Amino acid sequence: MTSILRAYELGMNDLKLLSVFLLTLFTCLVWAVELPDFTELVKANAPAVVNISTKVNRERGTSRSRSRNDELDEFFRRFFPPDSRRSPDGDRRSPYGERRLPDGGRGPSIRPRSLGSGFIISSDGYLLTNNHVVAGADEILVRFSDRRELKAELIGADPRSDLALLKVDAEGLPTVNLGRSKNLQVGEWVLAIGSPFGFDYSVTAGIVSAKGRSLPDQFRENYVPFIQTDVAINPGNSGGPLFNLAGEVVGINSQIYSNSGGFMGVSFAIPIDVAMEVVDQLKSSGRVSRGWLGVGIWEVSRDLAESFGLDRPHGALISQVMEDSPAELGGIQVEDIIIRFNGHSIERSGQLPHYVGRARAGSEAELTVVRGGKEITLTLKIGELAQRGESQRVSARDTKPDQPTRLGLSVEDLPEEVQQRMNLTGGVRVVEATGAAAEAGFRRGDVITRLNHKTVVDLASFLEISEALPSGATPVLIIRGSTPTFLALRVPE
Repeated sequence: MTSILRAYELGMNDLKLLSVFLLTLFTCLVWAVELPDFTELVKANAPAVVNISTKVNRERGTSRSRSRNDELDEFFRRFFPPDSRRSPDGDRRSPYGERRLPDGGRGPSIRPRSLGSGFIISSDGYLLTNNHVVAGADEILVRFSDRRELKAELIGADPRSDLALLKVDAEGLPTVNLGRSKNLQVGEWVLAIGSPFGFDYSVTAGIVSAKGRSLPDQFRENYVPFIQTDVAINPGNSGGPLFNLAGEVVGINSQIYSNSGGFMGVSFAIPIDVAMEVVDQLKSSGRVSRGWLGVGIWEVSRDLAESFGLDRPHGALISQVMEDSPAELGGIQVEDIIIRFNGHSIERSGQLPHYVGRARAGSEAELTVVRGGKEITLTLKIGELAQRGESQRVSARDTKPDQPTRLGLSVEDLPEEVQQRMNLTGGVRVVEATGAAAEAGFRRGDVITRLNHKTVVDLASFLEISEALPSGATPVLIIRGSTPTFLALRVPE
């Protein structure tokens, strides 16, 4: 009897093990069915993805291009021994094509830099990439999947969206299929093809992490509602396409969020809907026209929402209204909160520039604002945003902004409403920082309150103090956002 029971127990254990095995196998099969297969997508679309390199006169080479090359060199020094990077004649070559002579010198004064990726949008030779990939280039080279290399003409570029339209002299080229980024869903699978660190036609995949991300640039402008993904994007992927599972391009890989310079799980792509609006304008006129209101905006916090009588934080709080701007002519006032623009709800202040920028200059727009706790509707005519380098600034006084001096700072008086909001009794705001100021870390929008241990009351006092500055390092107290910070400005002789 004991033997029978023992055999029964062993049999039951075997059944349990078999059940666990079958359950595990079933789970693996289910996962295998659910995981996407990208092989056909890559085969169909890789030929339309290209590598972009540029040539720049060494005398004109910028610090940005040098730092990019240094980063690539450091990567290859770590993972590839020098002998693996020698040409047949014994000369060393960097992975992006620059020839390095045995004595440490360099060859031609024009040097190629492999900076990014791009993709073909029409069979007659139009290509799309990032503006920062080709900015400042003397010559642009496009390398195709069949190893052909053609010179490209820059049709037009738009720094605000970081897009550039190129054209090569070729016909019958393979092209990508363009999708609609507005149809993307958070959690949807996406795939990128590009040339990270010079490795051509590398494929990475992930999901859409978020949509409509606001990423202000160095000019504190924000006209692109970025797609956030966890697709591995690294230097060299810039300008490459982001595909959905249908094999349609839904974005252009543009930026990564990183403390190290490499991928850390967060990357951003320009929506293809926004990109093609830019392309159409670049093709027709070589420039991009954007809508403009002429306001400064502020995020509505919980405390601000309560103080303005809102039931919850939302909308864009108006902190500045430019003189003679569409906003001023249309009746917008400081402390208005815009909660709707042309039917679009404004949940966060960063959404407003996205909608305004895509509005056509000269068209009428309907806005809903909260003023004194009540909603009112305003109708105004949209203006045109000035091109970079043109003037469209707040002018709260008749005083004109100071032009860049030996300090490299162009500043303007701080409007009274901004002084009140920041609890200040004076100061000047940085309009532009170049030269010594840029090297010291000044940014547009910084508020200077003390210079060389002296209080800066207004533009006139700033000029008086700056003109008497001796050469050498001098401390400057600024407010950036809401945080007081000291910068050391080295005054040239």
